[in-house]
Amino acid sequence: MKNWFLLSLFLGSFVACKQQTTEKTFIAIEGIDSTIQPGDNFYNYVNLKWYDTAQIPPSQSGVGAYRFMNYQQRLKLQGILDSVSKSNNPAGSLEQKIGDFFAAGMDTTIINQRGFGPLKTGLQRIDAIGSIADMLTFVAEETKLSNISLIDFQILPDQENSSMNMGHIYQTGIGMPDRDYYFKTDTSTIAIQQAYKKYLTDLFTLTGSDAALAQKNAALVYDIQKQLASSHKTNIELRDVKGNFHKVALADLNKQQANIGWATVFKQLGATFDSLDVAQSGYYDKLNTLFKTVPLEDWKTYLRANYISNYADYLSKPFVDAAFEYNKALTGQAMQKTRGEVMSGVVDNYLGQALGQLYTKLYFPESAKTRMLELVNNLQKAFSNRIDHLDWMSDSTKQKAKEKLFAITKKIGYPDKWREYKHVTVIRNKYFENIVSAAANNFQYNLAKLGKPVDKTEWFTTPSTVTAYNNPYANEIVFPAGILQPPYFDNNADDALNYGGIGMVIGHEMTHTFDDQGAQFDKNGNVKSWWTPQDYEKFKAKTQQVIDLYSKFTVLDSMHIKGALTVGENTADISGVAVAYDAFKMTKQGQDTSRIGGFTPDQRFFFSIARIWRVKMKDEYLRYWVNNDPHSPPMWRVNGPLMNIAAFYTAFNVQPGQKLYLDEDKRIKIW
Repeated sequence: MKNWFLLSLFLGSFVACKQQTTEKTFIAIEGIDSTIQPGDNFYNYVNLKWYDTAQIPPSQSGVGAYRFMNYQQRLKLQGILDSVSKSNNPAGSLEQKIGDFFAAGMDTTIINQRGFGPLKTGLQRIDAIGSIADMLTFVAEETKLSNISLIDFQILPDQENSSMNMGHIYQTGIGMPDRDYYFKTDTSTIAIQQAYKKYLTDLFTLTGSDAALAQKNAALVYDIQKQLASSHKTNIELRDVKGNFHKVALADLNKQQANIGWATVFKQLGATFDSLDVAQSGYYDKLNTLFKTVPLEDWKTYLRANYISNYADYLSKPFVDAAFEYNKALTGQAMQKTRGEVMSGVVDNYLGQALGQLYTKLYFPESAKTRMLELVNNLQKAFSNRIDHLDWMSDSTKQKAKEKLFAITKKIGYPDKWREYKHVTVIRNKYFENIVSAAANNFQYNLAKLGKPVDKTEWFTTPSTVTAYNNPYANEIVFPAGILQPPYFDNNADDALNYGGIGMVIGHEMTHTFDDQGAQFDKNGNVKSWWTPQDYEKFKAKTQQVIDLYSKFTVLDSMHIKGALTVGENTADISGVAVAYDAFKMTKQGQDTSRIGGFTPDQRFFFSIARIWRVKMKDEYLRYWVNNDPHSPPMWRVNGPLMNIAAFYTAFNVQPGQKLYLDEDKRIKIW
């Protein structure tokens, strides 16, 4: 297998063993740290020996499984792209487009020679702005190139009628990851603020401003962003499904926010409709006010910074270096990625389903898809059985829950219908123009959905990405080919490893259908209650237990997991393990007690859970994760759920007094 050495780095001590059956290759479990009690820290019991020896590549902010496996994926994609870019491909073919796109981005000699030349026309357009109306025309024109500045316009399903697409506008306008970065005063956040201000200063310097003016302009831009950030909802507030959906008639919006000139903006965008969702109206109220209080010249400076920053990674080396230095402060990444790795990610981002066709032919056999569907179906049966046995839910709500469960659409591997890129123009020596063409195509691709029925076959990730997702608007769960590899899934491994690995992921995504957000959607994907009021109050009380438990977990120093931010993912982890275990017990191995390498089937199941979240990351990235990510960090994706699973206590003889022990009446069981 290509890049097998790199793959083995992620697998750690999952080593193929000679012991075989006619169907499965058993995998030996090695590297257990016997100095640690499983009941004190199961994640470290399984992973600490690996953790202590694992080396984070200088170009990465972490190493291991989960999202860091995308490093390995980018190297696989780079191998495909290297080959395709050197072939004589027919003009207009997907091989020609992805090969020439890759080759153009790899030609850093031409890119460096061009400097910031590709931006000069855009910067001249900003200079020519003479009014707020002109400014909004520029903003709309750039939005059509997928360059988001002051207005974030998206086309997604109508929350109240999920079979139809509608327009939505979301809060935006800031340059750091989240509003809180502008207001927190701890040492690590201040360092990030300073790095971001330096980044803005560098962008102005690189485009011709002297040092004093560049610093002055950076401070001005930062101040405008901070004012906009003050209107933003927090990450936790953004989890409120109903609180972030406000359908407004366009005529009323024009009256409420007259300074923005919405009718003109949407005309420029080519978007026609009578009403839309203003997801976070506070932001646009603030923007409407600032258009009167912030001088036009200051807005033009703001737009210059946004424009340069949006394209910095596609320009010459000094711009790439400036962007990296800021990212280094944010994530702890020590060195820049190789150009090949960067370009494999860029091609996957812009032409991902074209590249995905080549990836899946090489790396995803149909036999894997067949076995994966069997796993999904078994977990669905286990979930249904668990619903039947819930002691806190009424029969009427149970019936509705099962209807929703069995209405789930399952997508595995890759789309049945591939996206085309016929409107993307790719020229081998024009990297910047290729980016602009692909970005413009993405906007038009999405704009074409406005006011049209939702295409339930559409995928929102590329086939090669190591991820999985639940889409509540379509009531679907999606498992791309990228995650269907060890340590998550091995078509030749025993059931204990697959049910503890991809089985937990399946159970996790299935549970999102019924987490604090997903539970508000009906089986058709509409935000519509299917609960009795009494059952829903009991459900909310149980999710509060999840919030309370995870809020106690300390990550770094005095930094705790944000229980209210991560409640959906933690609920999905707890129930995902429970459902996967029940499904495993339906298998022949799950009903057996035969040991493999000295471990019972149940122990192997739990070992697999610990291995799929095996990750080592920089402290800076871990802080970034806790501040922004709705998932708990990897250790707590293992220890948190297992504290609540009775079978774990039995498998490893967990006793009172051990750190993961919870009294039985305090263990959380939702689904």
